[in-house]
Amino acid sequence: MYTVLVVDDSPDSLSLINDILEKEGISTLVALEGSQAITIAEQIKPDIILLDAMMPKLDGFETCTRLKQNRELQHIPVIFMTGLTDSESTLKGLNAGGVDYIVKPVNPDELVARIKIHANNAQITSSAQQALDSMGQNLFAVNQAGELLWATPQTHDFLSNIPFADDWFNDSLIPAVKHVLLTPGQHDVVQQVSYEGGECELALVSQRENGDSIFRVNHAVKAMSGEEKLKATLNLTGRESEVLYWLSNGKTNKEIAQILDIGPRTVNKHLEQVFAKLGVENRTTAAGIAIRALAVN
Repeated sequence: MYTVLVVDDSPDSLSLINDILEKEGISTLVALEGSQAITIAEQIKPDIILLDAMMPKLDGFETCTRLKQNRELQHIPVIFMTGLTDSESTLKGLNAGGVDYIVKPVNPDELVARIKIHANNAQITSSAQQALDSMGQNLFAVNQAGELLWATPQTHDFLSNIPFADDWFNDSLIPAVKHVLLTPGQHDVVQQVSYEGGECELALVSQRENGDSIFRVNHAVKAMSGEEKLKATLNLTGRESEVLYWLSNGKTNKEIAQILDIGPRTVNKHLEQVFAKLGVENRTTAAGIAIRALAVN
């Protein structure tokens, strides 16, 4: 039914839990310490992890934190097991990325029930995420605190093209996400988030009852200026396109020179080059070509 990785430094506890799960037809993997558990999880990717909180060397809290830092393991639910019942330990486990807490000695029926619930929920979430991945959109999910839960491969590709992506994600995108979450009525409202050399568009797609939210992020489509459009469509230099743009707006050579802060003779030289490239002989025909080029969407 499921594959469960049980992590405990006590062989007796491992044996007891293994017997309980085997009776339910649940496959069991075992690890005696945190580093071993991480290695097994990376290689086999279990459906759920039962993790002892108090272990020597690498305790359960740090083990869970490291597991959640691996994008391929983030979706695996972690249930902590401990003899500690204080709220501080419970909160520490949840903050490390755990989804639940079971107090030792474990109750067999309770243990199996919680495994089935969390493993089933994880499978549903994984199926939904795979469907979103196949859509080819730049989507990612965060919890109520604005912490990243998962992201589609397209989002990782998107981030790879952002300068200093990790810093930008934490310092700019996540604060924008938190702002959206704290502001009512933000579904499909596009937020602009700047990065070095450009900006992107962020939009809230959906929210679940548990507080998790899905966002879409894309590079902002910047409208081309008239000069840029003429440069791209008519194969002109930057200055030539500027001169032609203002010519198409009815400006005289003297006015164009003032606008561009260049001499009138320089304007004439650029126009000569423009006429030659466009294969025309006068201002009127050149202006007509420019107007038609600017009218194309």
